[in-house]
Amino acid sequence: MVEWSSSERSTITSLWAKINVAELGPQTLARVLIVYPWTQRYFGKFGDLSNAAAILGNTKVAEHGKVVLGALDKAVKNLDDIKNSYSKLSKLHSEKLNVDPDNFRLLADCLTIIMATKFGSGFPAEAQAVWQKFLAVVVNALSRQYF
Repeated sequence: MVEWSSSERSTITSLWAKINVAELGPQTLARVLIVYPWTQRYFGKFGDLSNAAAILGNTKVAEHGKVVLGALDKAVKNLDDIKNSYSKLSKLHSEKLNVDPDNFRLLADCLTIIMATKFGSGFPAEAQAVWQKFLAVVVNALSRQYF
Protein backbone atom coordinates (compact mmCIF):
# COMPACT_ATOMS: atom_id res chain seq x y z
CA MET A 1 0.00 0.00 0.00
CA VAL A 2 1.21 3.47 -0.87
CA GLU A 3 1.42 6.15 1.75
CA TRP A 4 0.26 9.59 0.63
CA SER A 5 1.17 12.70 2.54
CA SER A 6 -1.51 15.34 2.94
CA SER A 7 0.47 17.52 0.52
CA GLU A 8 0.52 14.74 -2.08
CA ARG A 9 -3.22 14.15 -1.69
CA SER A 10 -3.84 17.85 -2.13
CA THR A 11 -1.62 18.02 -5.22
CA ILE A 12 -3.33 15.03 -6.84
CA THR A 13 -6.83 16.30 -6.21
CA SER A 14 -6.02 19.86 -7.29
CA LEU A 15 -4.39 18.66 -10.51
CA TRP A 16 -7.32 16.36 -11.21
CA ALA A 17 -9.72 19.26 -10.72
CA LYS A 18 -7.88 21.18 -13.47
CA ILE A 19 -8.14 18.36 -16.01
CA ASN A 20 -10.80 18.64 -18.66
CA VAL A 21 -11.34 14.96 -19.51
CA ALA A 22 -13.12 15.82 -22.78
CA GLU A 23 -10.09 17.82 -23.93
CA LEU A 24 -7.07 15.98 -22.50
CA GLY A 25 -8.42 12.43 -22.86
CA PRO A 26 -8.55 12.49 -26.67
CA GLN A 27 -5.20 14.29 -26.86
CA THR A 28 -3.54 11.71 -24.62
CA LEU A 29 -4.82 8.63 -26.42
CA ALA A 30 -4.07 10.19 -29.82
CA ARG A 31 -0.51 10.91 -28.70
CA VAL A 32 -0.04 7.29 -27.63
CA LEU A 33 -1.31 6.02 -30.99
CA ILE A 34 0.88 8.45 -32.95
CA VAL A 35 4.10 8.19 -30.95
CA TYR A 36 3.81 4.43 -30.35
CA PRO A 37 2.12 3.15 -33.53
CA TRP A 38 2.30 -0.50 -32.43
CA THR A 39 -0.37 0.32 -29.84
CA GLN A 40 -2.84 0.77 -32.70
CA ARG A 41 -3.25 -3.02 -32.90
CA TYR A 42 -5.70 -2.84 -29.99
CA PHE A 43 -7.94 -0.41 -31.84
CA GLY A 44 -8.61 -2.22 -35.10
CA LYS A 45 -12.31 -1.42 -34.95
CA PHE A 46 -11.66 2.32 -34.69
CA GLY A 47 -11.28 2.84 -38.42
CA ASP A 48 -8.57 4.92 -40.07
CA LEU A 49 -5.46 5.25 -37.91
CA SER A 50 -3.08 5.53 -40.86
CA ASN A 51 -1.50 8.86 -39.93
CA ALA A 52 -1.51 11.59 -37.29
CA ALA A 53 -4.27 13.60 -38.97
CA ALA A 54 -6.51 10.55 -39.21
CA ILE A 55 -5.93 9.67 -35.55
CA LEU A 56 -6.50 13.23 -34.36
CA GLY A 57 -9.75 13.42 -36.34
CA ASN A 58 -11.01 9.98 -35.35
CA THR A 59 -14.16 10.27 -33.21
CA LYS A 60 -13.73 6.76 -31.77
CA VAL A 61 -10.23 7.66 -30.55
CA ALA A 62 -11.61 10.85 -29.00
CA GLU A 63 -14.46 9.05 -27.27
CA HIS A 64 -12.25 6.27 -25.92
CA GLY A 65 -9.71 8.85 -24.76
CA LYS A 66 -12.43 10.42 -22.64
CA VAL A 67 -13.32 7.02 -21.16
CA VAL A 68 -9.70 6.17 -20.41
CA LEU A 69 -8.89 9.48 -18.77
CA GLY A 70 -12.23 9.57 -16.98
CA ALA A 71 -11.32 6.26 -15.33
CA LEU A 72 -8.64 8.09 -13.32
CA ASP A 73 -11.43 9.61 -11.28
CA LYS A 74 -11.79 6.25 -9.53
CA ALA A 75 -8.14 6.40 -8.41
CA VAL A 76 -8.39 10.00 -7.24
CA LYS A 77 -11.44 9.11 -5.14
CA ASN A 78 -9.85 5.92 -3.78
CA LEU A 79 -6.25 6.92 -3.12
CA ASP A 80 -5.97 4.44 -0.26
CA ASP A 81 -7.24 1.46 -2.28
CA ILE A 82 -6.25 2.02 -5.91
CA LYS A 83 -5.26 -1.63 -6.46
CA ASN A 84 -8.66 -2.99 -5.53
CA SER A 85 -10.43 -0.16 -7.33
CA TYR A 86 -8.87 -1.30 -10.60
CA SER A 87 -9.02 -5.07 -10.13
CA LYS A 88 -11.89 -5.59 -12.60
CA LEU A 89 -10.33 -3.28 -15.17
CA SER A 90 -6.99 -5.08 -14.80
CA LYS A 91 -8.68 -8.43 -15.33
CA LEU A 92 -10.54 -7.14 -18.41
CA HIS A 93 -7.37 -5.81 -20.01
CA SER A 94 -5.32 -8.91 -19.24
CA GLU A 95 -7.81 -11.70 -19.90
CA LYS A 96 -10.22 -10.37 -22.51
CA LEU A 97 -8.44 -7.54 -24.32
CA ASN A 98 -4.91 -8.98 -24.00
CA VAL A 99 -3.35 -5.53 -23.75
CA ASP A 100 0.39 -5.39 -23.15
CA PRO A 101 0.65 -3.88 -19.64
CA ASP A 102 3.52 -1.63 -20.74
CA ASN A 103 0.93 0.36 -22.68
CA PHE A 104 -0.47 1.66 -19.39
CA ARG A 105 2.93 3.23 -18.68
CA LEU A 106 3.08 4.72 -22.18
CA LEU A 107 -0.36 6.25 -21.65
CA ALA A 108 0.71 7.67 -18.28
CA ASP A 109 3.83 9.19 -19.84
CA CYS A 110 1.80 10.77 -22.64
CA LEU A 111 -0.70 12.17 -20.15
CA THR A 112 2.14 13.78 -18.20
CA ILE A 113 3.45 15.39 -21.40
CA ILE A 114 -0.02 16.64 -22.35
CA MET A 115 -0.48 18.11 -18.86
CA ALA A 116 2.91 19.82 -18.95
CA THR A 117 2.05 21.33 -22.30
CA LYS A 118 -1.41 22.43 -21.18
CA PHE A 119 -0.57 23.73 -17.70
CA GLY A 120 2.96 25.08 -18.25
CA SER A 121 4.13 26.81 -15.09
CA GLY A 122 0.99 25.51 -13.34
CA PHE A 123 2.59 22.05 -13.45
CA PRO A 124 5.92 22.60 -11.69
CA ALA A 125 8.45 19.81 -11.15
CA GLU A 126 7.23 19.16 -7.61
CA ALA A 127 3.65 18.64 -8.80
CA GLN A 128 4.85 16.51 -11.70
CA ALA A 129 6.74 14.26 -9.28
CA VAL A 130 3.61 13.67 -7.20
CA TRP A 131 1.47 13.15 -10.31
CA GLN A 132 3.94 10.63 -11.71
CA LYS A 133 3.96 8.76 -8.39
CA PHE A 134 0.16 8.67 -8.58
CA LEU A 135 0.19 7.41 -12.17
CA ALA A 136 2.81 4.77 -11.29
CA VAL A 137 0.45 3.43 -8.64
CA VAL A 138 -2.41 3.38 -11.16
CA VAL A 139 -0.23 1.62 -13.76
CA ASN A 140 0.81 -0.92 -11.14
CA ALA A 141 -2.84 -1.56 -10.22
CA LEU A 142 -3.84 -2.00 -13.86
CA SER A 143 -0.91 -4.37 -14.41
CA ARG A 144 -1.59 -6.39 -11.28
CA GLN A 145 -3.62 -9.14 -12.97
CA TYR A 146 -0.73 -9.91 -15.34
CA PHE A 147 1.61 -11.10 -12.61
